[in-house]
Amino acid sequence: MAVMEIVLYPDERLETKCEPVDVVDDEIRKLVDDMVETMYDAPGIGLAAPQVGVLKRITVIDVRPGEGEEGEEGAAVNDLRVFINPEIIEREGTIVWEEGCLSIPGVYEKVKRSARVKVRALDRDGNPFELEADELLAVCLQHEIDHLDGVVFFDHLSHLKRRLALKKYKKALAKLLEEGDDDEDTEGDA
Repeated sequence: MAVMEIVLYPDERLETKCEPVDVVDDEIRKLVDDMVETMYDAPGIGLAAPQVGVLKRITVIDVRPGEGEEGEEGAAVNDLRVFINPEIIEREGTIVWEEGCLSIPGVYEKVKRSARVKVRALDRDGNPFELEADELLAVCLQHEIDHLDGVVFFDHLSHLKRRLALKKYKKALAKLLEEGDDDEDTEGDA
């Protein structure tokens, strides 16, 4: 497994609708494994393939990273879920949740979503399944499936809130890039 580079907004891949996965094979399973490692490394609770530059309909989610019992080799057993070609087949109710995004670091905004969703997808081995979710898992599923459709959470904000969030993001990104330059300088001096 390998940690992949996370694509940052406004990269055009984040605004591109992803292609369905035709066959779940070893290449797709390796991508899933790399995405899982990237999500945990970030750290985050969800990651969609376009966020690592791959325009395939794949997302990984773990709304409880690091919780649970100890598993093999001391790794925590989490609530990892893999969704290949996910589609929302039912929606119900409304919930407002503060969201962030690994591709838009440093910005958190309240977004209105469906309170409960039912999703149909394939798992890591290509087996079809359906899942009903509410609260955080429902929000996360909607957020990640949006990524697969070329939508970021900024797109759910009013014009004014979006402008303010973009301003916040530019400041956070500048700080992040500045810190990255400092890290490179330090490594070069060692």
